[in-house]
Amino acid sequence: SYLLFTLPRFDYSYKKQQIWPKKAYSIDVGLSSVNSVSFSSDKGRVLENLVFLDLRRKFKEIFYFKEEGECDFIVKDKDKLKIAVQVCYELNEENKDREINGLKEAMRKLKVEKGVIVTFNQKDNVDDIEVIPFLEFVK
Repeated sequence: SYLLFTLPRFDYSYKKQQIWPKKAYSIDVGLSSVNSVSFSSDKGRVLENLVFLDLRRKFKEIFYFKEEGECDFIVKDKDKLKIAVQVCYELNEENKDREINGLKEAMRKLKVEKGVIVTFNQKDNVDDIEVIPFLEFVK
């Protein structure tokens, strides 16, 4: 059964994609929360999982990017890298640089034109990057 999906790290080499560690996402965030050994709720991780599930419904090839920084999702559609997506529950002064720099690095190195940051309920534009609420993203 498909309780977990794995997400490979993006690389143009298929062999390297298979060697790098993969990120895991649950098909059911409620089931994951109930079976978690964590004592605190990680709203950011749950939101990231929900964004993954939405992207998985729409696209076949999804990756993550990690070099100096990290970008949560790189979407490939019809042999073209289409969009870079960063997810954080709330964009604030503590995480703003990390989130934006990871997204910009992925966009620059992979030549992805569109990048978005998905948050729980914030809407903004930061350095030509659209910050959109989750419910608007999944429309």
